Amino acid sequence: MNTLKILSLLFWLLCIPAINMAYAQNPDTPSPTPYGALADMLENDQARLQLIEQLHLLSAQQLSEQSGQAQPETVAKLGSTSQNSTAANTPSSPTKIKQLADTTRHIAGDLGKQFHSLAKVVQSLFVGDNSAEQPKFDGSHFLTATINLGLVVLATWALFWLLRRLSMPIFARLSDWSRHGEGKTPVLRLVVCVALAAMVDVLAIGLAYAAGGVMATFVIGTTGELTTQSSLFLNAFLIIELLKAGLRVLFSSRYDGLRLLPIAADEARYWNRWFAWLVGFVGYGVLVLEPLLSINISPALGQAMNTVIMLVAFICAVTVILKNRLRLRLAIRQQAEQSSLAAGQYSLILLSRTWHWLALGYFATVFVLTLLSPAEALPFVLFATLKTLGLIVVAILLSTLLSQTIGRHIHLSDELRRKLPLLEPRINSYVPTALRFLRVLIVSMALLLILHAWHGVDLTLWYESEAGGKLMSKIIAVAIILAVAAVLWVLLACLIEHKLNPETGTGQPSARAQTLLLLFRNALAITLATMTVMIVLSQIGINIGPLIAGAGVLGLAIGFGAQKLVQDIITGVFIQVENAMNTGDVVTLAGITGTAEHLSIRSVGIRDLSGTYHLIPFSSVDTVSNYMRDFGFHVGEYRVAYRESIDDAIAQLELAYNELAASESMQHEILAPLEVSGVVALADSSVNIRVRIKTTPGMQWAVGRAYNRLVKQYFQQAGIEIPFPHSTVYFGVDKAGAAPAANLAIMEQVAVLEAHQGRQLTTQATDTVHQDAPNEKDQ
Repeated sequence: MNTLKILSLLFWLLCIPAINMAYAQNPDTPSPTPYGALADMLENDQARLQLIEQLHLLSAQQLSEQSGQAQPETVAKLGSTSQNSTAANTPSSPTKIKQLADTTRHIAGDLGKQFHSLAKVVQSLFVGDNSAEQPKFDGSHFLTATINLGLVVLATWALFWLLRRLSMPIFARLSDWSRHGEGKTPVLRLVVCVALAAMVDVLAIGLAYAAGGVMATFVIGTTGELTTQSSLFLNAFLIIELLKAGLRVLFSSRYDGLRLLPIAADEARYWNRWFAWLVGFVGYGVLVLEPLLSINISPALGQAMNTVIMLVAFICAVTVILKNRLRLRLAIRQQAEQSSLAAGQYSLILLSRTWHWLALGYFATVFVLTLLSPAEALPFVLFATLKTLGLIVVAILLSTLLSQTIGRHIHLSDELRRKLPLLEPRINSYVPTALRFLRVLIVSMALLLILHAWHGVDLTLWYESEAGGKLMSKIIAVAIILAVAAVLWVLLACLIEHKLNPETGTGQPSARAQTLLLLFRNALAITLATMTVMIVLSQIGINIGPLIAGAGVLGLAIGFGAQKLVQDIITGVFIQVENAMNTGDVVTLAGITGTAEHLSIRSVGIRDLSGTYHLIPFSSVDTVSNYMRDFGFHVGEYRVAYRESIDDAIAQLELAYNELAASESMQHEILAPLEVSGVVALADSSVNIRVRIKTTPGMQWAVGRAYNRLVKQYFQQAGIEIPFPHSTVYFGVDKAGAAPAANLAIMEQVAVLEAHQGRQLTTQATDTVHQDAPNEKDQ
């Protein structure tokens, strides 16, 4: 009936003026029915919000009338609102700032009224006000109820303390196994032990609650009847001790192996004590003391006590937050320095600077909500806080579990490492990226669920909407595509490594096979990355048709503008197809001789004898000289003097070859007997003899060095001269063919002149010494 009255009143206050105005403007329009007008009003957002405001005002007026305190300003506000109902869509509607000011004024007014009511109640208790508005206080009944409640409290707490003492050995064993046990991951052991300890703790709370109920019903007070006071205490005991059990799960101070949060024992003891006091003070005050005062003394006293309790709790919370502001900042900064994720470091650093503001805002919000609507705010805040703490703990545990399972170095079996030697390092190279992605995903989901718990975001409504469903489907599709691409790349790369590994597959692959497989792996990586990017872009809603067309045009432009690049690629393809060279070959390209170290589709990297690395594009390669195909030859030309016997020199060359072919280090590198080409040149000062030794590819230089050493030894033993360049002085001949004697007169005269000059210089030096000696004696 009250609801119908309120709706009728609102209808006449809000709807009828608007209907009359519309009807007055257009008299020919038939007047709508009241229900139709109400439906039209509810379809209008502005009118619906105004209806909600009117309902709140009427509710406040009804509460004030029930408490005997009329609020004229409420009725005045109601009347003013009804008069301005037609102007709801105008800019003169209240702004957010005005609403905030009204809320603040409302809170201050409620506080003043509550303290005024508290003063009146206290005055009536001590002075003796027997007004009809104030119920009569029965002191004897209150004392009896207090004693019975005290006995119930004492019995319940004594039994709970006994059960906790009996559970201590169980907690100790669980803590020891969690810290020093074997098997399973440490985080899994911790979670299992904490869950078992929590079950034991909850069992003790349940037994104490049940025993307290039995004693309150059958032992204390009236037999067979559970009093209101005992019921209030037992319910509060159950709720508060369950909350404290949750705090012990997070901040276990006695048992290090049963603490979920990674903090020290002293820190855990401090925060556990403080949070337990806060929960007990607020819980027993709001759930026990306030109802008892409201029932036995006065509702105004109970409401005022609720305000006092919340105010004291708020002041204590602010004090503790400001006291530990710097200490927690340093602790959070230390955790940030240990984080391997850059985003995690920045988030922790930001949290270290702003955590006290967040905590102050949280407690201020709770305080304001409890003042505005204590009956609705406290359950909402309690459940939202529990959900927030649970989500934070679960996120921390999941992150730690991921770090301990896949964050460490993954070890494969010996057989698998033998077959695929690069698989283990490749998987471990993906681990940091995967771990970083999963941590970001966990943090994002935790934040969204926390916002959902505080009604900041409605995830259910968002997911059921069209935009939310599409976004989630796109995210899942992209994640699947990336995962499939990563798995496909790992499998194909492992297959290529299997072919390249000499211990598996078909044995030692050829140099050409190695080069082609490496080129194929690079081309596969580029192709797979390009296709993955294209598919991901198409999944997130980007039209890849213009991208493909643009890529074709870009390729055409590159083909015209970068002809050298195209020539490099085409020449490189033909060089690889014709197997002109492979990695490790000694080649001569563009006038540079060295070992081919890196071979791509566009260029080749060569390191020469001095260690210089040359990168040669294939467009500058006209000829490829490969010294590593099938076999090689050491070609040596050895010079002997004109007076030596050629046959003796060749015999010594053969003896040197025989010793070389019999040596253990070179006998497997020589493929054919010594080839003696004979005399190939009559030089200015020597006769040149050429020989050739056929060797395995790449060993011709080593065989040549060893053979030169032996040739020098055998020529020296046989007395065969290895000439060096020299010149002959010719003085000419006469007509008879006889050479005249050399003209040595000049040389003899020069020698005599030099000897004579030397004797003169010696005589002069001796005379000088004899002249200086008397002078020194006189001095």
